[in-house]
Amino acid sequence: MSSIYPSYFARFYDLIYSSIRSDIDTDYFLKKIREAKGPVLEAGVGTGRLFTEALKQGLDIYGIDISPAMLNILKSKIDRKYHDRLTIQNISDFSFGRKFKLILAPFRVFMHITETLEQLAVLNHVYDNLSEGGLFIFDLFIPDPDLLAKGINEVMDFEGEYAPGETLQRITSSHSDLVNQITDVTFRFEWTEKGRNFSEAWNTQLRFCFRFELEYLLMRSKFTHFQIFGDYLENPLNKSSKDFVVVCRKE
Repeated sequence: MSSIYPSYFARFYDLIYSSIRSDIDTDYFLKKIREAKGPVLEAGVGTGRLFTEALKQGLDIYGIDISPAMLNILKSKIDRKYHDRLTIQNISDFSFGRKFKLILAPFRVFMHITETLEQLAVLNHVYDNLSEGGLFIFDLFIPDPDLLAKGINEVMDFEGEYAPGETLQRITSSHSDLVNQITDVTFRFEWTEKGRNFSEAWNTQLRFCFRFELEYLLMRSKFTHFQIFGDYLENPLNKSSKDFVVVCRKE
């Protein structure tokens, strides 16, 4: 299992997630970046869904990712003068020699951290790299007990053309270990290119958390002020909530 996106995943990432993700959280995170009015770090910057728009708005943003393939795609989109704002680093031990007013880990980045002690270490490392009053914002999906029990078997969640006459399909499967709270996810890509058919599969693991477990984890960390919301409008948690949106403040 790996959290490092392979080259074929990076290649098709924007096409897939622009249709199934961008409308959900982009406005929320860009608003937080604007409000920070100072240096912002995006952990798990990927291909730059947020980063590129923040740069266009003249915002002071930096990015880290552990996947070279994702950063290569991002660098191809922006002027070379911004390349030094992007580095291959892990959220658990990044180093910039400066403090940030806002650190983001959007779109399930925190869920790729599967061990409790490592989760705690990440929270504390982020805390140490925030300026006073700075925020750390991350999100997780709220576990659906029925979906966890049944799993997902070979569901096609994307089908379309990525270039004229060239097709792409993504087929997703997931199965969860309810005791260890780990979901194993497999993404299989099937695509055509110049008359040839290609198929690749990538496996990764996600650690899911329940509400009070998440609260206890945060209380064990250096953060003494945090809120857990139920959506990207920062509404309270309720039985219809699909996401944990966690806002931690360094005091």
